[in-house]
Amino acid sequence: MPRVLFILLLAAVPVVAQPAAVRDHAITIDDYATLATIRELAVSPDGKHVAYTEARWDKADDLSKTDLWVVSTDGKGKPTRLTGDRANDRRPKWSADGKAIYFLGNRKREAEKGPPYDGKPQVWRVPIDGGDPRAVTKVEGGVTGFDYSPKADLLFYSVDASATDKDEFTDLRSKFKADYGHGTRKVSEILRLDLQSWRAEKIIDEKRYVREFAVTQDGKRVAMISCIDDTVVKSEGSSRVDVWDADMKKVTIADESWMKTAASPWPWLESLAWAPDGQRLAFCTIFDAYPAEVIVQALDDASWKARKLFRPQSLPEKIHVRGYGSPLLWRSNTDLGFLGDEEGLVPFHECSPLDSDSNYVRTKYSQYRAVYTFAYLPGPGPKETAFGRTVAAISYDNRFPELYRLDTAANFVPPCTDLNPQTKSWKLPRVEHITWTAPDGAKVGGVLELPPDYKKGDKLPLVVGIHGGPTTSTKAELSYDPHNGRLYFAAHGYAALFPNYRGSTGYGDKFVTDLIGNENDIEVKDILAGIQHLIKEGIADPERIGVMGWSNGGYLTNCLITMKEPPVKFKAASSGAGILDTVAEWGFNDEPAYPIVFKKGLPWETPEVYRKSSPTYGLGNVTTPTLIHVGGGDERCPPGHSRMLYRALKEYVKVPTELVVYPGEPHGLTKLSNRKAKMEWDLAWFDKYLKSSD
Repeated sequence: MPRVLFILLLAAVPVVAQPAAVRDHAITIDDYATLATIRELAVSPDGKHVAYTEARWDKADDLSKTDLWVVSTDGKGKPTRLTGDRANDRRPKWSADGKAIYFLGNRKREAEKGPPYDGKPQVWRVPIDGGDPRAVTKVEGGVTGFDYSPKADLLFYSVDASATDKDEFTDLRSKFKADYGHGTRKVSEILRLDLQSWRAEKIIDEKRYVREFAVTQDGKRVAMISCIDDTVVKSEGSSRVDVWDADMKKVTIADESWMKTAASPWPWLESLAWAPDGQRLAFCTIFDAYPAEVIVQALDDASWKARKLFRPQSLPEKIHVRGYGSPLLWRSNTDLGFLGDEEGLVPFHECSPLDSDSNYVRTKYSQYRAVYTFAYLPGPGPKETAFGRTVAAISYDNRFPELYRLDTAANFVPPCTDLNPQTKSWKLPRVEHITWTAPDGAKVGGVLELPPDYKKGDKLPLVVGIHGGPTTSTKAELSYDPHNGRLYFAAHGYAALFPNYRGSTGYGDKFVTDLIGNENDIEVKDILAGIQHLIKEGIADPERIGVMGWSNGGYLTNCLITMKEPPVKFKAASSGAGILDTVAEWGFNDEPAYPIVFKKGLPWETPEVYRKSSPTYGLGNVTTPTLIHVGGGDERCPPGHSRMLYRALKEYVKVPTELVVYPGEPHGLTKLSNRKAKMEWDLAWFDKYLKSSD
């Protein structure tokens, strides 16, 4: 058995003690709009500064957009704002000399109808010592992505194009203007821009759609996640990793042997990351119903060899690679960093994926509630001290996230940012991770939020907020989330339980896969057991129980309210973007894997599983007053499901109900006004049915 090294570094609290602020402000819905968050990080070549994108809401444009900031990594200087014109600046990359930053942004001037000020995304450059952003690209229609090679001073960007597949009906499709199901595809082209001569050259035109790409530091290779077109139904399971080589001037397909042992034939690929020498490439493979994995491609005799990042037996089985959004980053040519899931925490891990003796083994810090993103500071050093050379956006000790740097002893220096000083007076809810036992004996976890003035023995109205996915989890962090009820219910006097039911990540592989073939059954029992646990503990009033959720949380809300004889009585519900009919889900939504994997086949192959998992057939059991939310443009959980639920409750079952359709909104609500509307509706609904004396 290979020797495995597991190191857990316990970081100290910030070294500078601050007097406690007086918390006398009762949190309101309007407070939600004041919160700022960090989205992305990029460290300067000398390690002295970190650029970050800061997202803030703006009532004028009703959206959250990011601006570009820079701050010293020593924690001594104040952050400097580099952009502020609401262009949603993102994906920062430092210039080779460290004097400027390249980034993607959408700038709009009213009088301009062409690029770069027509609101389409372009690449921009801004000096860190002051000055306005200048357009690097001026592409008609905008660019779809970019990357920068500091050693070659080359910039690469992608643009949309179209491809027509020839068949006997091609001419007929072109004759009549209509929206055809197939025949013409959206594809991508990648161009290389020499920043000295300012000449752009098309280098990749494979008639495939490139959803993501990354370039080596020397500009010699481009890795791409590509598919036949831009649809999710094709990208999920049909994507591949391609590599363009400048010397060979061609694209090759990376090693796909890892697919033979993949948990599912429908992985979603993301987070491409090159090692500094350009000889190794990492990416995430994310699955519905199975834990995410990391694949490393290594160049060996001019061909790519794939290797999975395995978890050794000495590492706790409950730790998972965080799916959908975990950044991958190489600290050296041998050490790779990534985020994980572990019982409501988001720990930060490192591994040496090409060393069989130390594969997927080192946990940098896991006691903090959530690490959102991270970046390495440059500089050599032995492994036992190099752990600390990191900057990260971290939430811990019941605080909203800030940007911190860890020193070489893995201690926090004072935070580099103070994003939300207004929250120092907020009366924050108590947030903790709790566990209970399911009917089959399994240990189930979740997050409990209690009002700031809660006293033991108080029986409170309980709102159960159910996360989406389902292959994800709710984290024991301080979070203000309109979709699933985080923070605002506890701030208004409710107990709030956010169960990580069977199928959630961070509790072991079996905990995730137990849900396959068992929807509307095993996870429902997990949730009900959590409610009964809080009733037994004297926290929840059994006569005042409500349930809500978004996406899969909306689906599970629908499952709970359609039960024939539930062991607890739900007095109110809020179903957000929820599936109601599972056959319609397979036919109408934009992804192939979810219904096929969880139902173990297609509707005509496993019809009994589809029927069992569908809340449709229990609609006659509903007695719970139900509020329904959905985005009018939702392709993931189309609004037809919500309209069907509303029709059944309003016209036939005669249960109090309201349907709120947010015009044009996709699967997640993007506008501030709509998020506030949802929270106000939720509070009014639950106040009426859980707090009213009527």
